[in-house]
Amino acid sequence: MRALKNGRSSRGLGSDVLVKIVSLFLVGMAVLAMFGKLRFPGQKQLQSKKCPKCGRYKIGKGPCPCGKDMG
Repeated sequence: MRALKNGRSSRGLGSDVLVKIVSLFLVGMAVLAMFGKLRFPGQKQLQSKKCPKCGRYKIGKGPCPCGKDMG
């Protein structure tokens, strides 16, 4: 097996690349989790469209499908 200039064999480089890929993936997932916790604009308006009795979303201008008043 041929050794590189820094004394490491070329066989160990595959694991180094794998560790870098896994660490970048985990950092990326952490960044996505931080953005997922943010409150996006319009979320409060979307919550107000739910029926307080059954919890279903009200679509349109008619009454709730459960038959109870939206209050």
